[in-house]
Amino acid sequence: MERKSASEFDQKVLDLYDDYAHGRLNRRDYIKQLGAFAVGGLTVEGLLASLSPNYSWAEQVKPDDPRIKTERITYDSPDGAGKMKGLLAWPAKGEKFPAVLVIHENRGLNPYIEDVARRLAAQGFLALAPDALTPLGGYPGNDDEGRTMQRKREPEKMKEDFVAAAKLLDKHDKSTGKVGVVGFCFGGGMVYQVALELPDVVDAGVPYYGRQPDAAEVPKLKTPLQIHNASLDRRIMAGAPELEAALKKNDKPFEAYVYEGANHGFHNDTTPRYDEKSAELAWKRTIDFFKKQLGEQS
Repeated sequence: MERKSASEFDQKVLDLYDDYAHGRLNRRDYIKQLGAFAVGGLTVEGLLASLSPNYSWAEQVKPDDPRIKTERITYDSPDGAGKMKGLLAWPAKGEKFPAVLVIHENRGLNPYIEDVARRLAAQGFLALAPDALTPLGGYPGNDDEGRTMQRKREPEKMKEDFVAAAKLLDKHDKSTGKVGVVGFCFGGGMVYQVALELPDVVDAGVPYYGRQPDAAEVPKLKTPLQIHNASLDRRIMAGAPELEAALKKNDKPFEAYVYEGANHGFHNDTTPRYDEKSAELAWKRTIDFFKKQLGEQS
């Protein structure tokens, strides 16, 4: 199946998928409401298939790419799950690298996020992508089950798992000691939380369409931020002005970009919400920002 573009769908269909993907709509009601758009030979089953992730589309950097090396690791998270697993990726050449923590969406460490870690390694970074579903057996192989599993975990415990990962990267023998954090959706919101928790460890944060922290928390932020949002993402865009006003008021270093005509999840190249032009521009900005804030490999 070829990936359809967002323009081939009624925006209401994409909004329904967003509600379903974020747990605001259960599967039964999701399917029922999709029925209203199954016209002209298009079935509900066809809509479901075309909206669901296809991870064969997300492999931009193959696991055996000669430019990188990867390893499945287990690390300690004493205030979180106890033990956590994740994918560690780094350039094949070089000794020490600026490090980036990659935080997944609300469904565990799926193939798309693993590929993001490999993309970072191909650009010269030591990247760690933890799986918040580790204490529940790990990412189950599909996003529907992954979302259900992640809702069973305590948010504070998950935050501590990512905090522990950032600390690991700060001291890792392949790290220069410069640490960035990038996250998507749930992970975007978690970027803010890890930056607030570790102001002296996290040197750069890049949240993609993540839930904003309370404005009252902003004075505690020290980390330079580069924020990526989508103009059609009404939920996240509703909180953007207040956060940006608070960042400006407190003289915090940040860049904020809004991608016109793009949907929440536009960087995820496994669904029709993927917006190639916006995703490529946002990713170039991300890499440039990390290189500026974290420096180069040695």
